[in-house]
Amino acid sequence: MQIIKNLKPYWKSVLIIVLLLIVQAYCDLALPDYTSKLIDTGIQNYGIDHCSPLQIPEKAYTIIKGFMDEDDVTVWEKYYEQSDDGIYNMTDDGKDHIDEIDQACMEPMMMYYYPYTMVDSDEDNQLKQMLAASGMTLDELPPEMWSQMGTQMKQMIDSMRDSMGDDMMMSSAITCTRTCYDSMDYNYKDIQMSYLKRVGVEMILMTLLMVASAILTGLVAARVAAGVGCDLRESIFKRVISFSDAEINRFSTASLITRSTNDVQQIQMVTVMLLRMVLYAPVLAVGGIIKVVESGASMGWVIVVAVAGILVVLGVLMAIALPKFKIMQDLVDRVNLVSREILTGIPVIRAFGREKFEEERFDKANKDLTKTSLFVNRVMTFMMPVLMFIMYAVTILIEWVAAHRIDSGELQVGSMTAFITYTMMIIMSFLMIGMLSVMLPRAGVAADRIKEVIDTESTICDKPDCKKLEAVKGVVRYEHVSFAYPGADEDVLTDLDFEARPGETTAIIGSTGCGKSSLVQLMPRFYDVTGGKITIDGTDIRDVSIESLRENIGYVPQKGVLFSGTIASNIRFGAEDASDEQMKKAAAIAQATDFIEEKDKQYDSSISQGGTNVSGGQKQRLAIARAVARNAKIYIFDDSFSALDFKTDVAVRKALREDMTDSTVFIVAQRVSTILHADQILVLDEGKIVGKGTHKELMENCPVYEQIARSQLSEKEIAASIA
Repeated sequence: MQIIKNLKPYWKSVLIIVLLLIVQAYCDLALPDYTSKLIDTGIQNYGIDHCSPLQIPEKAYTIIKGFMDEDDVTVWEKYYEQSDDGIYNMTDDGKDHIDEIDQACMEPMMMYYYPYTMVDSDEDNQLKQMLAASGMTLDELPPEMWSQMGTQMKQMIDSMRDSMGDDMMMSSAITCTRTCYDSMDYNYKDIQMSYLKRVGVEMILMTLLMVASAILTGLVAARVAAGVGCDLRESIFKRVISFSDAEINRFSTASLITRSTNDVQQIQMVTVMLLRMVLYAPVLAVGGIIKVVESGASMGWVIVVAVAGILVVLGVLMAIALPKFKIMQDLVDRVNLVSREILTGIPVIRAFGREKFEEERFDKANKDLTKTSLFVNRVMTFMMPVLMFIMYAVTILIEWVAAHRIDSGELQVGSMTAFITYTMMIIMSFLMIGMLSVMLPRAGVAADRIKEVIDTESTICDKPDCKKLEAVKGVVRYEHVSFAYPGADEDVLTDLDFEARPGETTAIIGSTGCGKSSLVQLMPRFYDVTGGKITIDGTDIRDVSIESLRENIGYVPQKGVLFSGTIASNIRFGAEDASDEQMKKAAAIAQATDFIEEKDKQYDSSISQGGTNVSGGQKQRLAIARAVARNAKIYIFDDSFSALDFKTDVAVRKALREDMTDSTVFIVAQRVSTILHADQILVLDEGKIVGKGTHKELMENCPVYEQIARSQLSEKEIAASIA
């Protein structure tokens, strides 16, 4: 159902596919009829497809007319005219009404000419004995004897009709027509060749139409599937972009990548199969059943047995394999997760000599996936041989049953061939669904995983009545803020209460894990507070749109993140309309100008994915320049100077202080030297503010801060800093 819902935007294309499949099925179902005609009419009946003779001798014409009722006599006389040599020829108008003539003359033709076939047969019969006793041939029999014999033949023909059916009756009547032609030495070979050529050309045209329909169906189905894949990836990406860190952590990055690639690919592949095979299978099956019923072969029970066998096989295999498909997708996630961790952590792995351990870890994840895949494949491997066995067994059963019916004169060889073909079509329809059953369960799991992402609402979202944050001054206020991560039992931050004003620098320091980064991540709403509130210029940040909130914040994360592109594109990442002068000014403030201008292409120099072609310090300076270029009212530097040397650290902070006189600046730091000159320092310990003030004030009244400072600074540096 999820896959079908994805097709709604493409309903016009799906309708075109359905129409093309109907055309394809019509052509496919017509070909066995042509094969039957070639065998039964073109070969066995020498191309004669009507029992009405085009020419007939005068004697035969007269006696046959005597076997007819008044209505049939009218038709007989209307469409035949006698030539000078006494032969009666069908008129051109009669050729246009030949079906009407067939109805009138079928039984009378058999009543006259069937005795000739009996005489020519090898069997000893009553007619041969009667002629031998009279010493006459059939041509010498007087009209009164033909009248008497006609009554007996009428009874025999009625009995034949009851046991043989209309198709076999027509075939027997055509045999009598051939006897008529043979009696006149009429050359009907031209009729046969003309018939074979006509039917052959029709078969070729029908095949070409079927091929064209199949190609167009495949093309449209591929476009629809590609569109569905594109839509799903876009939906997943849009949803993931809106996720807060809580949702990202819940799914994991590796799983989200798998869902947007591998899972979407599964849906895309099954969509093509669905449009090409699942839609085609029922059309072909229903059409085949209709054709089988029309054929009058009376062997429908064979199809019922075959279909029942196929359904049992598919049911058993699916019951065994289905639970494994969900496990397979989870194992794909696991392989991606391990691969991602190993590839991103190669330097650390090599440094600690853990290559062997990581190889074993990947090998385990890989083998777990391989074992599950092999189990599923082994189970599904049984499907095709078993189904093919059923198909060929049914073919043998049909031939065995049909052989007896052909022997008894109830069925023609061409009809048997057509019946086998239609039966194979019906069985192949279920085989198509069987082939899809290998992919469908896995695609169903993939669809559920994709739906899980798309249906997940972000915990950080705009209120319906949110307003835009405008004319920002930059007064940030934390009012008794508490915060706990989703699913955590205890708060990370507890009762934080402070204010940061424009033109001032607020620094946050504390031991590792005390909640420094968590504090500043609440401001751009990467997470929402669980207690209290955060206001900007007196407005709760939860009451304003996320977009307007974040466009007023310049954020430098703890880990510098760069994107593939150029130095210029990375600096302009948050301010696309920034001029060259603004970009260069931002780089100068971040002390990045020197290393940028040393490069051959300077600001047009390429940056690889993740910034792997620049050093840690250069990466951090470009991240700072990116934030500065935004010209925001609030800046957050989350331990963004850790990779800078002391000299560069001082230069960057000095440039920031001179340029950001109207902005509110937050600095998270580990080094006391980085925040010595901050206007306000917040000291965190176990998620609580245990000290607040300037460096000098905290050295006097905050033991935690004093301990941190004395662990990093010499007595001389401490004395100088509080002087």
